[in-house]
Amino acid sequence: MRGKVVVADFLEEPLVIEREILGDVAEVIALGAEKEEQLKGRIEDADAVMLYHFLTMGEATIRSLRRCRLIVRCGVGVDNIDWKTAAECGVFVANVPDYGTEEVADSAMAMMLALARGVNLLNSRGRAGRGAWSYTEAIPLHRLRGRVFGIVGLGKIGLATAQRARAFGMEVRFYDPYVTGAEDESEGLIRAGSLRELLEASDVLSLHCPLTVDTEGMIDSEAVGWMRAGSILVNTARGGLVVSEAVLGAVCSGRLAGVGLDVLPVEPPSPEDPLLAAWRDIRNPAYDRIILCPHAAFYSEEGLLEIRRRASENCRRALLGEGLRNVVAGPGA
Repeated sequence: MRGKVVVADFLEEPLVIEREILGDVAEVIALGAEKEEQLKGRIEDADAVMLYHFLTMGEATIRSLRRCRLIVRCGVGVDNIDWKTAAECGVFVANVPDYGTEEVADSAMAMMLALARGVNLLNSRGRAGRGAWSYTEAIPLHRLRGRVFGIVGLGKIGLATAQRARAFGMEVRFYDPYVTGAEDESEGLIRAGSLRELLEASDVLSLHCPLTVDTEGMIDSEAVGWMRAGSILVNTARGGLVVSEAVLGAVCSGRLAGVGLDVLPVEPPSPEDPLLAAWRDIRNPAYDRIILCPHAAFYSEEGLLEIRRRASENCRRALLGEGLRNVVAGPGA
């Protein structure tokens, strides 16, 4: 009997990759949901579910699954899945941690460079006809070599970003209480003993940690107060790591030289979001110093194909009763 695999969100027809891998063992359906409530009545009989980052799967939805064996988060973070309830219900939760590493690291560096070298500011001011046609509009800028690049979270993406920053001659420091190996020594990195220690030392701070109870809102008013005056914040991880109001205030006051955010706490953001409003308001003092992108750092054509293929292959293992890969939660996990 053929199973049923549901792609809950993000992807639309044609599901060529998914059917190439799963077609002989399962019917594959794209729901195209934008809200969790749109899953009701369409997902309960699924044997496996692929979920991207456009909606959540909460307790009620997970408890409604009658025969599901696996939920695959097509990405790294699983904060949009109630994985504790899934484990209670005998459903495994897996992610795809080994895709798009280069893309996210490249995007973090791109944001850093656009802010640190004045590219964003000069382009913004020049296009609007504001100020002189001169480098002086971006004063002061500093040479990157020898500056401190701080990383929170030294997983695959954090490490790839560290390697890129090192290639620019920057001194790389990191804070990650879960990394206990010798990554710092082998990669020439300097370990910070606390988040505060890292923030006080960094000219650029780049976030690469998951969103958890411990990390939610970690960059708040207090943390911003620890950061060096004139430093830059880049977040390509999870929007909930940053308290938007605290960061916006610091950019407006000039305490932070710039902020690059690929992720926001609510996506898509409300037009009334103060950070979004400042980004769009040419009269706002933060206008030239904020970069916002629509959760796009993961994307390249090659990276998207990797996600789809690896998620589909894991669903196939679930349907065939084979060993699952990259399980982050589940019965006995």
